[in-house]
Amino acid sequence: LALFPPDLSPDFLAIALQASWQTLVYAVVGMTLAVIIGLPLGVIASGTVVTTSSRFKRPLIAATRLFLGGMRAIHELVWAVLFVTVIGLSPMAGIIALGIPYAGILGRIYSELLQDVPPEPLQALRSSGASSLQVLWYGYIPMALPDMLSYTFYRFECAIRAAAILSFVGIQGLGYQIQLSLHDLLFNQVWTLLLFMVVLIVIVDWWSMRVRRSLGA
Repeated sequence: LALFPPDLSPDFLAIALQASWQTLVYAVVGMTLAVIIGLPLGVIASGTVVTTSSRFKRPLIAATRLFLGGMRAIHELVWAVLFVTVIGLSPMAGIIALGIPYAGILGRIYSELLQDVPPEPLQALRSSGASSLQVLWYGYIPMALPDMLSYTFYRFECAIRAAAILSFVGIQGLGYQIQLSLHDLLFNQVWTLLLFMVVLIVIVDWWSMRVRRSLGA
């Protein structure tokens, strides 16, 4: 009963809106970093740009997969504590803490999606004289893109929740405000902040659906 009614005062709504924006920014920048790192590593781990005759193919793929596994093996909250200890309560600590494990997750999934691409269109490209990079760009990527985007959006939803959790280590955002409200036993404010979190997730889910429909996924 302490959760009702939620605090809808203009002053607290402004605080909740600012905290939601901070959480969203952390998630967007963290996921951008994750994609920038995870996509090329996923391509390498899939073996799509390494020639079959190369004797370094298997060691390179194995080393990349091992590196991706190490990145995602440590939870983002642990990364956050480590980076807060090193660089202090900086936005960069939260961004890197999100980017590293999510890059490991995305890289692994991207590699598997690229490996699942049907071979017939790729063989047609190779027969026409396309290089490995051209086959990747005009064959692998277009056919795997809908599934890659779908999973990326799913991970973006997870990143929003993770960004809120990272706020509990002192980084500004929804989690930080929830922590303050819990300490002051202001449970109606907690309910308001949770509603803002739900709205963020719903907006991302709607955006994901629109993008996937536009791609025919």
